[in-house]
Amino acid sequence: MKRRAEILETITLSGLPDEAVPVYEAALQSVATSVGYFREEPGETWRLEAVRPQSADQGALTAALALAALVSGHEAVAEHAPVEAEGWLARTVQSFPEQPIGGRFLIRPTHVANRRDYERHVLVLDAGLAFGSGEHNSTRGCLMAFEGMAHRRPRRILDLGCGSAILAMAAAKWLHRPVLATDIEPWSVRIAAQNGVMNGLRNLLSARLADGWRHHRVKTDGPYDLVFANILARPLCAMARDMAGALAPGGTAILAGLLGTQARMVLAAHRRQGMVLERRIDVGPWTTLVLRRRG
Repeated sequence: MKRRAEILETITLSGLPDEAVPVYEAALQSVATSVGYFREEPGETWRLEAVRPQSADQGALTAALALAALVSGHEAVAEHAPVEAEGWLARTVQSFPEQPIGGRFLIRPTHVANRRDYERHVLVLDAGLAFGSGEHNSTRGCLMAFEGMAHRRPRRILDLGCGSAILAMAAAKWLHRPVLATDIEPWSVRIAAQNGVMNGLRNLLSARLADGWRHHRVKTDGPYDLVFANILARPLCAMARDMAGALAPGGTAILAGLLGTQARMVLAAHRRQGMVLERRIDVGPWTTLVLRRRG
């Protein structure tokens, strides 16, 4: 007898202004299987759509959206619609093929045969993890930015807000250097550690639960030659002083998780701390900034 397919639901948030998109996207990623974003017309606001099991915890969704409203100052009303999930897992696997990024990286899902690649650094990830799979343009921008500065061979490296640790793994694989990967979410730290083991980086990647720059390990491992911070625009601005203080002279910060319309705000906050813009990378509506500390 054929088993009934699981019922999924689509959660839609409409009319979001630019500054609210990263906040609500992060909120939905914490409770949903996948999240997509779309520019609406004619008002040029944004629509976010997330998919999750219809039986999932409604309280977790309500809490995540309430926090997003508090942080962004914009309250969005969620619309729910059922989605029949017949063949959904197969479609998910099919929609996550190998992804070449830039000239040197290849994201390979676990369902693809793990063959040797002599041209690129291969990062193996589980297709079931929506966040940090390399599909988001912020992640792609960070990998492209790192590819452009890896020749400097940074020694002390931090991935702040690591998620799945894709950026930490990229640096560890290319440079054969130890990398500290931190996040405020226990789930992310656990996944980051598992990904490190799966990619043969057990001795190079150290995943730690840490709240920004406050953790003693984050403080004692610095000053850093390279910091990845793929988080959100406003937290990046708030931590600009800490970022500048934690970088070694001449050190590089790769900042992402911001829309192009937010780049000027983030750049201004870091310029006030004596940092200079080296490169800007735009991938779709998302921007990555490469900054350096003078010296």
